[in-house]
Amino acid sequence: MTSIAVLVGNPHPSSRTTSVAEEIAAQLAELVGAEVLPTIELAAYADRVFVVPDPEIDALVEEVSTADVVVVASPTYKAAYTGLLKAFLDRVDTGGLDGVVAVPVLTIGSPAHTLAVEHTLRPLLVELGATVPVRGLAFPAAEADDRTRLVSAWLAPHRRALESLLAH
Repeated sequence: MTSIAVLVGNPHPSSRTTSVAEEIAAQLAELVGAEVLPTIELAAYADRVFVVPDPEIDALVEEVSTADVVVVASPTYKAAYTGLLKAFLDRVDTGGLDGVVAVPVLTIGSPAHTLAVEHTLRPLLVELGATVPVRGLAFPAAEADDRTRLVSAWLAPHRRALESLLAH
């Protein structure tokens, strides 16, 4: 069965970023009949992300690297993703996401940051070897309560590409 990992780089737990990422994972799971793994909220590991080696962090890197799909989400900080997310992804070897389909997501506070997901997060995921077959989602944080509808609208034009890529 296809597995979907959810990786959230928000330094605050249980954030709007988390709720949006989990909604994307849920809708993808429904689309392709996948299993959603427990969400990895990096806020819970912030004090250890720079500790090398750390068996628990290493296990999380392995989980992300072996999932079929990973939803990678962060709030927008300085027109990019958080340092917390970057520090975690720095632990992934170059090519470590080979064979993983990644969905980049940034929650944004301003429409001025709409392209940040494509200009910052997508290139990082591609550098790590991930396949990023669809446009990333720049999600307006203020609209998190309407996430089911907005994620569905984002997913609609990508359904066929994702179904064909993820159907086993």
